[in-house]
Amino acid sequence: MSQSAGEVDLFVIGAGSGGVRAARIAAGHGARVTIAEEYRVGGTCVIRGCVPKKLLVYASRFSHEFEDAAGFGWTLPPATFDWPTLIANKDKEIARLEAAYTANLDKAGVKIVKTRAVLDDPHTVRLATGERVKAGHVLIATGAAPHNGPAIPGIEHVITSNEAFHLPSLPRRVLVQGGGYIAIEFACIFAGLGSEVTLVYRGENILRGFDDDVRTHLRGELEKSGITVITGRTVAAIEHSGHAHPVRLSDGRWIDVDKVMFALGRAPNTAGLGLEAAGVGVASSRAVVVDEYSRTRVPHIYAIGDVTNRVNLTPVAIREGHAFADTVFGGRPTAVDHRNVPSAVFSEPEVGVVGLTEAQAREQFPRVDIYKTTFRPLKATLSGSHTRVLMKLVVDGTSDRVLGCHIVGESAAEMIQTLAIAVKMSATKADFDATLALHPTAAEELVTMRTPTARYGQQAAE
Repeated sequence: MSQSAGEVDLFVIGAGSGGVRAARIAAGHGARVTIAEEYRVGGTCVIRGCVPKKLLVYASRFSHEFEDAAGFGWTLPPATFDWPTLIANKDKEIARLEAAYTANLDKAGVKIVKTRAVLDDPHTVRLATGERVKAGHVLIATGAAPHNGPAIPGIEHVITSNEAFHLPSLPRRVLVQGGGYIAIEFACIFAGLGSEVTLVYRGENILRGFDDDVRTHLRGELEKSGITVITGRTVAAIEHSGHAHPVRLSDGRWIDVDKVMFALGRAPNTAGLGLEAAGVGVASSRAVVVDEYSRTRVPHIYAIGDVTNRVNLTPVAIREGHAFADTVFGGRPTAVDHRNVPSAVFSEPEVGVVGLTEAQAREQFPRVDIYKTTFRPLKATLSGSHTRVLMKLVVDGTSDRVLGCHIVGESAAEMIQTLAIAVKMSATKADFDATLALHPTAAEELVTMRTPTARYGQQAAE
């Protein structure tokens, strides 16, 4: 017979970055808070997402640094790489971060239960132990999980990003299917560490939703680095032959690889949570439907982060979690502004973007000016690298406000974080022009582009 575990002001289901922030802030406002996590505290980003991925990105870039060093006078012995050492060190750092997240929850007075939790009714959360908790408010923060892929022959041989972090050895030949963040980042990681990489994507070009110039430029950079990019195709079948996996594409061709990874997007983790029984609305995409305050159609049940499928980025989930706690327990109703959220693709080279693409701007504004430049960075002049940087500004031709910034090149993510402040503050192109350049840097190009490379709208005909 099940037993009651008492009452709390807030029960959070999911201890990822968003759920943890919400729990801590709510507890700081005086709420009695319990948080449940069935896997590991920290969620996707900390445990098997952006943090471990970035560590692998760092590892993969050393091979490029070793190559570049020769042009600057360095003579290095042949470098060797050990995958198990990287994975062991990565695991050690992730364990440290998980402990830090747990300690911060404890310090805030949040009770942690390491178990699955589901809704029995609008005010009752049932734990896998059989205990039931009455909650004044419930927050769904269960995130999302990788799509497993279509039911094709050999699908059982496919890995997702979850398994990629724990491979026992580095595959010599890898095929990655997908064209988004995760697919491209892992293609670059494997290639940088020495694997032969093929990237297959069903669309006409990679990075759907990004600015078209960014998509074209990055594809060219990937191909120059030795990654084979195949678009307009999908994986139709995977066979098993010894340690290899021959792959048949939708056009009939065969490619021999040692590992196949699918990165086909992520789906909200809503299955089996009891949302329907509690009256919570779920969209056809399986995302929890919420309003601008992250509230579901059940007034005391809220949802944040990737489970809502709004802007699926960790800092957005954290901001939503904080706003929820301030709204419900802090007496400060706060809606999150999802416009002009900066994002990055940690490819090689990096992509950093904020604001509107050229296509989006031309749909929304009658006049649009485009400022664009590509150039060989200073470092490449001695290293001999053939990489080129892309920088692009999208400007409202009427108000002169900068609507979007797009960068492909080294440190693009670091630059775009700063540029996001200017875009958020509605800076104009004149503000950029009035800013003195810092020389010699790649970023100085952002304030020295004076002549539009394209103009659209009424002004174009004048």
